Amino acid sequence: MWVACLQNTPRKEEAEMNPKVPNITLIRRWITASILLPGILSCQDTADRPAVYREQCVRHGNDSIEMFTMTNAGGMSVRVTNFAASLADVQVPDKNGLLESVVLGFDSVQSYLGSYPKFGNTIGRYAGRINQGEIMLDGQHYELEKNAQGYAMHGGTRGFNRQLFHTDTCYIRRDTSVVAFSYRSPHLEGGFPGTLDVTVTYRLTRDNKVIIDYAATTDQPTVLNLTNHSYFNLSGCRQPVTGHAFQLMADSITELDETAIPTGRLLPIAGTRYDFISLHSIKDTVKAYDINYKLRKQSDELALAAVVVDSVSGRRLHAYTTEPGMQFYISQSDMSRFIGHGGQPYGRYYGVCLEMQHFPDSPHHPHFPSTVLRPGEVYRQRTIYQFDLIN
Repeated sequence: MWVACLQNTPRKEEAEMNPKVPNITLIRRWITASILLPGILSCQDTADRPAVYREQCVRHGNDSIEMFTMTNAGGMSVRVTNFAASLADVQVPDKNGLLESVVLGFDSVQSYLGSYPKFGNTIGRYAGRINQGEIMLDGQHYELEKNAQGYAMHGGTRGFNRQLFHTDTCYIRRDTSVVAFSYRSPHLEGGFPGTLDVTVTYRLTRDNKVIIDYAATTDQPTVLNLTNHSYFNLSGCRQPVTGHAFQLMADSITELDETAIPTGRLLPIAGTRYDFISLHSIKDTVKAYDINYKLRKQSDELALAAVVVDSVSGRRLHAYTTEPGMQFYISQSDMSRFIGHGGQPYGRYYGVCLEMQHFPDSPHHPHFPSTVLRPGEVYRQRTIYQFDLIN
């Protein structure tokens, strides 16, 4: 059964739900009501207005895996799924008007149940590595799941990238389409303390912005570091991203030891292979990257973090964040075993991740920006990916 969301005007507090305090039961009547309606219902006339609708719904045990499509008046479309609160697809036109996917992912929600390199997933509870898989918080020692060579990585084997989120709501407000997901992470999931309530809200605006708002609360002191793991490819996912040009708004990176754990030092990047201070393509013979950049910005300020350009298609991406860091990741793994959007096979160096985050292993480095979240506080983060064409 394919069903769209109801076309309703949300109450003001619902329309502005993020980045307000999350509520795990927020507006569930919206989706419950929509599930009862047969057929496909259009929220809006998609010719010149934004739209949001549920295009797939597959039963998974006692739950449902859903795929939602959002469109704007300019023809751009975004697909999101409640599996791992994932950004499943982003389609934008090239310089000739050809609409193509610019993120790696799958067309079917069932494919997200398999094994793949976290295409578009929300990552938590802690994005990146935590040394020795343990933290000390207020004098209390916590053993985390060691899922990667003796350290904790991306929240463990049952991190947020393997969790089914609840769909809270979808609606249109003025010229923006909205879909919101939520998840309650129980105390000691992955070893992390505290019951954590998280919301992830996606918005598509008329000016081709994909906005991701995160909010979370906890009932015990904990650490939290959320991000999105989308792999961008502005060629329409047809060529390696090594042909793209990059500009990163950073002057330093977190130094890593031989096990890829931060040492606590910041290293200047000028003149090194990590130097993307000005816009240029990858010049180094080694094309793979996996490093955290300290962004050139004020704390909690929404600021430009990266620019990515594909001169062949003419597409350009501006990425903004409120976070202090960004993991710049280009995998050298051969992804040819994955068949993506429209039956497109992927390959080596086929995606670049711009993971907005706090620094890896921050709990072990007090001089890094803190990732501690306490009861009564609200974790908030905003990421924006905006697409346009170069002149």
